[in-house]
Amino acid sequence: MLRMGKTPNEEKSPTQTQPSVENYAQRTYQPLEPRPVETAATPRALSESETIAREIKDGTLSGFVGSGTAITGESTFKSLLRIDGKFSGRICSPTGSLIVGAGGVVDANIEVAVATIQGTVNGDIVATQRLELGRAGKLNGNIQTPSLMIEQGAVFEGSCKMIQQKAAAEPPRVAERKDNVINTPKPEVKADTPKVASIAAVN
Repeated sequence: MLRMGKTPNEEKSPTQTQPSVENYAQRTYQPLEPRPVETAATPRALSESETIAREIKDGTLSGFVGSGTAITGESTFKSLLRIDGKFSGRICSPTGSLIVGAGGVVDANIEVAVATIQGTVNGDIVATQRLELGRAGKLNGNIQTPSLMIEQGAVFEGSCKMIQQKAAAEPPRVAERKDNVINTPKPEVKADTPKVASIAAVN
């Protein structure tokens, strides 16, 4: 049996004192103040169409092949080419970047500075700076690049040759003159020295 308190018939012991109602009335409780909610200024993830619109607005996008579009030929550009459709032929840009989107299919030999592959590429790639093969990317061909990144899930069939980054990025070397070299006179060679005659063999 559980007992929680005393009945009025029980005697009070002198050591126990019951708290009075006045003590309860003096206690006050303050509610918790609401904490200020800190909103982090984290940017939201952009969709592909928003990213493309931003790149066009910034002027970083040189060309775009949309999904449902098929192009055959040769493409040369300066900054960025994005392919979400189908492209066949040749792609060349010594300083530009190529992005093959998740739905993009490229049947071409490619020479660019940076290549990011999320779709399918059939052909050889020469990337002078970096090549990235995303998790949905499929590459059938040979690679030449100084930096290669392949995400888990990507498919790569071909050979890879790791090359040095071009020396064009380095400034040309200028011959330095050494100022701490002391110019000493060269010893003079006298022209009056007698020449040694050849000795004939004695019989």
